[in-house]
Amino acid sequence: MDDPGVSDVLLLPGDYFVGGRQYRIRTLLGSCVSIALWHPGALVGAMSHYLLARRGSRSAAPSARYGEDALELMLAELAQMGVPGRECQAKVFGGGQMFPALGHRETVGHKNGEAARGLLKRHDITIVSESLFGAGHRQIVFNVGTGDVWSRQVGPGAGTGLQQEHA
Repeated sequence: MDDPGVSDVLLLPGDYFVGGRQYRIRTLLGSCVSIALWHPGALVGAMSHYLLARRGSRSAAPSARYGEDALELMLAELAQMGVPGRECQAKVFGGGQMFPALGHRETVGHKNGEAARGLLKRHDITIVSESLFGAGHRQIVFNVGTGDVWSRQVGPGAGTGLQQEHA
C-alpha cells in the first residue's frame, strides 16, 4: 500500500477530511464511526471520524465530533468542489463494542452505526459497503484515488490482516 505519490492523512476523533486522488486517509476506530464518501468520476473522497451520533443542543457551531454535523461538513466541502453528495458511494465502518464483557446491547458504537445508516439514507447516498459493530477496534485505510477501503478489526475472533471492503 506504500505509494510515493500518495499523501497520508491521519484522522483523529472529531476530524474529517475531503480531498482528491492523491490522498490516503487513515484512522483507528473503537465505538466511533467513519463514513467514507467517494465519487468515482471525480476521484474525490471524504471521510469522517465521529464520536457521537448527534449533539444534545444545536446552539454551538457544527463539529465533526457528531455524525450529523460531520456529514453536513463533508457534503458542503464536496459541493464546493462541484461534487454532489448524492452521486457519491458510501462505506461505513466502526461502531465496535469496546467492553463486550459488560453485555450492553445499545452501546454508543451501535447507536453511532445506526445513525450513519440513517443519515446516509436521509441524504439519498447509497451505502455500497459496511463493516459495523462487533467487538474491538478497527484500523481503516481509504485510498481516495481508487475508492478502495481496507479494514482490519482487532478483537475477539477477529482476523489478523487488512481486509478490502468490496463495493
